[in-house]
Amino acid sequence: METITVLKKLKDNSAIHLGYLGGLQTIWANHVMSPFTKLETFKAGKKNIELAIKSEPENVELRFIRLSVQKNAPSFLGYRSNIESDKNFILKNFKNINSEKLKILIYNFFKNVNMLTKEEYNFIS
Repeated sequence: METITVLKKLKDNSAIHLGYLGGLQTIWANHVMSPFTKLETFKAGKKNIELAIKSEPENVELRFIRLSVQKNAPSFLGYRSNIESDKNFILKNFKNINSEKLKILIYNFFKNVNMLTKEEYNFIS
């Protein structure tokens, strides 16, 4: 929770900051005891992720944050509608990612959740 508080207080209005704040909020929702607070925390994170992507829809890193959240979110939360489009966007733009760390993170995520075909794995390997 302390990290969320620090991120909220920063005067960084960048889309990437907002996206990571939203991702952290959705993860933090798993650790909140009150069901009401849990849902509100998740919704705040979802809102921040969506605002970040609305600001920079072509940002692969933001689309990856949303994909990882949606892939792991319980279906009853209704936040799973962009999984396929984000996956396809990331695959289409994978070769253009400059950060090797981000490429490795994306590759390992796809490998761990087993959501790519063999051809798609070969494309990003």
